[in-house]
Amino acid sequence: MTTESVFTGLKVLDAASFIAGPAAATVLSDFGADVIKIEPPGQGDPQRRLSSVPPSPRAQANYGWHLANRNKRGMVIDLKSPATTEVLKRLVEWADVVITNFPHGTREKLHLGYDEVSSWNPRVVYADITGFGDAGPDARQPGFDLTAYWSRSGLLASTRDAGAPPTVPVWGSGDYTSAIALYAAIATALYRRERTGLGADVGTSLLAAGVWATGTLVAGALAGGTPFEPHDRNAPVNALTNPYRTSDGQWFMLATSPVHWPGLTRAIGCPELVEDPRFADIGSLVANAAAVSELLDTAFRSRPFAHWKDALDRERVTYSRIQTPEAAAQDPQLRANDIVVPLEGVTGLDYTVSSPVTLRGVPKVPARRAPELGEHNDEILAELGFTPAEIAELHAQGVAPGTTQAGPA
Repeated sequence: MTTESVFTGLKVLDAASFIAGPAAATVLSDFGADVIKIEPPGQGDPQRRLSSVPPSPRAQANYGWHLANRNKRGMVIDLKSPATTEVLKRLVEWADVVITNFPHGTREKLHLGYDEVSSWNPRVVYADITGFGDAGPDARQPGFDLTAYWSRSGLLASTRDAGAPPTVPVWGSGDYTSAIALYAAIATALYRRERTGLGADVGTSLLAAGVWATGTLVAGALAGGTPFEPHDRNAPVNALTNPYRTSDGQWFMLATSPVHWPGLTRAIGCPELVEDPRFADIGSLVANAAAVSELLDTAFRSRPFAHWKDALDRERVTYSRIQTPEAAAQDPQLRANDIVVPLEGVTGLDYTVSSPVTLRGVPKVPARRAPELGEHNDEILAELGFTPAEIAELHAQGVAPGTTQAGPA
């Protein structure tokens, strides 16, 4: 096993806010990249304030902030000040990758547009994420995962039962998924740079990632079909792919196929159903899906989940308990596969969620706490070649406040 991570020596400037852009930088940091996160003066990235909801009962730690910004160095600079341009220029010259999610128009005013950034550093991989893409009537509209990823893509309309209104999906879920798309674009551009020496302008949008997630249904619609009808668990299209409830109130998702129907009948103690003409083949199982659903509902409600776990496992029928986030956090499978990893440096917050990218035999760096606001200002300014007198002047001008001492996370 190598002792050096794959992105050791890679320099990343995280000039993004909220989750999607910063989380892409976090994946790079997981593999050893040196990431500098810049934030505005005052309260910094709005994610610092948003991600502590719901609150942690065990600690005051902002767990969402550490999830999206671990393993980074933190810097506060005022991009709106003309005096900041030289600081930003040196940061861009230092960087291999620059990540931003400022809207088109705003980024150019802040000297973070691609043309200016690439003129300072032609080899840079410039990566951005938008709500709705670079073109079209809504290119400059603000977008969040709830609006662009979930709502506009067709995904939210597709993830509900018949007759039920749309609901609010899991906070940040579209952002974290989109972050992996942005990370993939960055990794692709870095590979291209290794081959050609050229920098690149890459990116994605929350809308693009959301449509990709809804791809089967959108592709069907593009083919002229109507591939989606709201799911009805009492009369499903396929009763063998359906949620069911056990006698102790546990829900689980059955996800099997007609090939496994004989094994399922044995698991529920009704092997004679194999001979029932209503369920004789795939066509009849589909045609009588409501009857199958009612039959399985009655059977599964008769025993606790532990019984069904043994019975379904014995017959190799595919299913999964529908776990709450609290149950998932305690699932030993997560720790066995380093999906949940220790987090260093945060009082009362011992673990965090790792990124889903794995290179077998290549270790990720240990997860360390996210930076305090402006924690590494002086350190980074000195690395960029500013003298002590120049750093003091930047402090006095409010361009880059003095380094914040690390306190409780």
